[in-house]
Amino acid sequence: MKTLTRFFYAISITGLFFLGAANAQDNRDDSTDVWIAVEAQWDSEENGDKEWIDRMLSDKFYGWGKGTPAPRSKSSTHMWDRFNDEQGKMIAHELYPLEIIVDGDTAIAHYLYTSAYEDKDGDVNTSHGRFTDILIRTGDGWKFLGWHGGDDD
Repeated sequence: MKTLTRFFYAISITGLFFLGAANAQDNRDDSTDVWIAVEAQWDSEENGDKEWIDRMLSDKFYGWGKGTPAPRSKSSTHMWDRFNDEQGKMIAHELYPLEIIVDGDTAIAHYLYTSAYEDKDGDVNTSHGRFTDILIRTGDGWKFLGWHGGDDD
């Protein structure tokens, strides 16, 4: 009887270990998917994709860039993105992830960035800064619900 009890105990512990490993794998996959969404947004902007806002921002989106006086809705972000595209374009960027937290269908991604922007006169400026993005899981993947950040002073 003692041997049978030890056997079931060993099976239970092994099962919990694999269940925990599977759950950890799900969280790693979620974090990876969130980071892929963050990188895709920056890549879309750099590549001149005019549709990224419609695809990647939730309809409830409000983001507050450090250089803006108030949070911007999806439609406001769309308008200002068009304006900024007329002034020049991002020509390079690199992202440095710091932390990604996933809780159910909500995620927060903290990261640093470096980007290079070429204005319409051909002058190139490099900037460095930080962002915190809030994303929600949808039927179409992770979408931005909000963000806050911008260039360091």
